[in-house]
Amino acid sequence: MDQTTGKVFLVGAGPGDPGLLTIRGAQCLAEADVVLYDYLASPALVDLAPTGAERICLGRHGVGKIWTQQEINARMTADALDGKRVVRLKGGDPSVFGRLAEEIDACAAAGTPLEIVPGVTTALAAGAYAGVTVTDREQSSCVALVTGSERPGKSEEESLDFGALAAFPGTLVVYMGVTTAPRWSRALIDHGKPADTPVLLVRRCSHADQTTHDTTLGGLPDLIERESIRPPLVAIVGAVRRRGQAADWFTGRPLFGQTVLVTRPREQSRALCRRLADLGARVALEPAIEIAPPDDWRPVDDAIARLQTFTAVAFASQNGVEHFMGRCRTLGRDARVFAGCTIAAVGPATAEALRRYGLEPDVTPSRYNAEELAAAIVAAAVAGCDTGDALGAKALLVQANRSRATLAEELSSAGVRVESVIAYQSRDAGPASEETIASLRSGEIGWVTLTSPASAVSVVRRYGDALKGARLVAISPLTAAAAADHGAPADAIAQEATAEGIVRAILQATPPAAS
Repeated sequence: MDQTTGKVFLVGAGPGDPGLLTIRGAQCLAEADVVLYDYLASPALVDLAPTGAERICLGRHGVGKIWTQQEINARMTADALDGKRVVRLKGGDPSVFGRLAEEIDACAAAGTPLEIVPGVTTALAAGAYAGVTVTDREQSSCVALVTGSERPGKSEEESLDFGALAAFPGTLVVYMGVTTAPRWSRALIDHGKPADTPVLLVRRCSHADQTTHDTTLGGLPDLIERESIRPPLVAIVGAVRRRGQAADWFTGRPLFGQTVLVTRPREQSRALCRRLADLGARVALEPAIEIAPPDDWRPVDDAIARLQTFTAVAFASQNGVEHFMGRCRTLGRDARVFAGCTIAAVGPATAEALRRYGLEPDVTPSRYNAEELAAAIVAAAVAGCDTGDALGAKALLVQANRSRATLAEELSSAGVRVESVIAYQSRDAGPASEETIASLRSGEIGWVTLTSPASAVSVVRRYGDALKGARLVAISPLTAAAAADHGAPADAIAQEATAEGIVRAILQATPPAAS
């Protein structure tokens, strides 16, 4: 490493929703060599780091080792002095109860350059995500951010002035105040704050399992004990109120509280993950298959050289389009190689991929099943054939190494001469994570997506009996059939073979009580 490039970036991750990260924070993560992150940071943020970056969780209470502040300081400065770009990813805003001063001092003592990237602090996010205005021109013209857990050993002069806080003419937002709630709530009351002052607890703010509790200052300790409420949370103390419809804009979304396991390859899952998250779901991403080029390009190169001998070319997937057209470009060819060919796409996503290369498909079946797809390709092949019937037609199927033989068999039985070419490989991903299997068994994961026949088979193999605790949604009847053949029938099937089709299938199958 070049020691002139080493630097520490103290980045605010926001309260939990990865969409609240700043653009600058995303830029720092995208260039990181090392990411030291709090356990509350969304995995989606950690995934923004480059593939080769080192990712280190600093621990969570009750699970494994928790790094001390001294250990964190030593590691981040040592890596920076070694020429690495170190992102210290901190929940909320680094400067609000995030021990930022200690990390700044550590960098100064070590002589490492640093940059501070602010984040959305939990106090303000909690108000927004619970439908509360923490200021109100009629009731609260100021806000105070208060810690419920002060540093041990503070003198009386250094400690919180509860008399001043009780008289504060605005909203108090108390951080880290669960275990100390009996003490600080009693201190406020003893110093004159009315016991019936409204308190709103917001737990796991902006996460897909956010919860809120309405109580009063006097009733706060009993509520925490009765409901066994645990951190992380903030308490909003004051007369500000929740605003009608705004109170549940976040928790009232149709998939709020649902967890969906997306098994599509990471680079192809962004649109689906984003759409599910927008509807309130917690998204767990664990690809079941990996996409790779073929071991030998020569069959593809030969097919490209002979394209004009086919009456129809049928693309069986978006991946097939990307790899086949990418190879065309490598060979110095473009869309003109398809002159005279009728082009078929298996579904809307594949058709859209073709359009990105300047190719408008002649045929896209209304439903993604073997019969309709074969009929559409036969029609395409016949349309491009001088004889006007299937016996003179010749079709090229661009597909994966594990594509089902059903389609080719249907075409052959109709009299079409069929030739297949493997444009990419679909391979099972590595072993499933223990965390995902545990979440499936416990019922935490409500839905598992199946986005191709190959991925369906891989999902069943990876998770086995653990899938019994979740519902399966297939992108097409072909995909559902592959899952059923391996003992895992789908609970919902998309009407359109797209990411949006999967989302609609989940919404339609979600019971009214959960929507």
